Amino acid sequence: MQQRLLQQFHLLQAIRDYFRGENFLDVMTPPAVENPGMETHIHPFALYSVHQKNIQNYYLHTSPEFHMKELLSLGFEKIFNLSYCFRDEPNSPHHRFQFIMLEWYRTNARYEQIMDDCEKLITFCVQQLKKSKASLKPGIANLKFERLTIQELFQQYLKVDILTLLNKEDLRNYIQKNYTDIPLPKETASMSWDDYYFLLFLNKIEPQLKDRPYLLLYEFPHHLAALSTLKESDPRVCERFEIYLHGVELCNCFNELTDIELQKKRFSQQKEEKKNLYGYELPEANVLYQALEKGLPKSAGIALGVERLLLSLTTEENPFFK
Repeated sequence: MQQRLLQQFHLLQAIRDYFRGENFLDVMTPPAVENPGMETHIHPFALYSVHQKNIQNYYLHTSPEFHMKELLSLGFEKIFNLSYCFRDEPNSPHHRFQFIMLEWYRTNARYEQIMDDCEKLITFCVQQLKKSKASLKPGIANLKFERLTIQELFQQYLKVDILTLLNKEDLRNYIQKNYTDIPLPKETASMSWDDYYFLLFLNKIEPQLKDRPYLLLYEFPHHLAALSTLKESDPRVCERFEIYLHGVELCNCFNELTDIELQKKRFSQQKEEKKNLYGYELPEANVLYQALEKGLPKSAGIALGVERLLLSLTTEENPFFK
């Protein structure tokens, strides 16, 4: 227990030292919020008042994102946040209901600069952990950084151009024809393109990523845009990236969408999906909308799981405490 805590605290200190050295401001955001996040498959915890004996209209945040974007709209430029986040999902080797999230944002920057941040941050953390005598994974000090588009990834592993399968029925038919071991439901009305994509990715590609020490995946199909922009020269893809360290998904970055009407449209779709799939809906994302109305500058931001980073860099097998 002591060694685990020591390694975690050294990692947290290294993260803070890195960002302060890059002239970022360490900011706080409220954990109790009116809208905890709009992603369809991420579920929040609602707050319950023991004294008043009724459910309050507040949730524990699943990410500090909306309130950090509020800060961007107020003129803050380079900010980072280290805090606990909360998601209602079962415990697993890579998931807990409470976990430490690192988020940072740059205004007047694109997501390529965040890509560079990630490589420099991880290199710095490895150096600091080594100085603290942490138990590092073999070879992690000589980490090689690799970047692939999602199109390149699918061509490499499955010999298919995923960007030719952007129609839901085409993707379903492709899976049905080529991968009979992937179970497809007979009822397809509730299935989205995203569902078929993740069935294919999680079954046929992600398990093989454990052999790649550091892999940055970018330019996802436009269906997966979420809060990111579309690429101007190729709107089939969106400008976001994820990083895998030895097969562990570490983070998710967006070149941030600043179009309020398009954002409302996407959130409306997610709200409807959540209601249809899970039987509940969340309030409007008013903090984010107000930030967009005030004027969110062009920016890029990322969320990174700190315990997953600790798991990937050290020999610690269980970095979570709950």
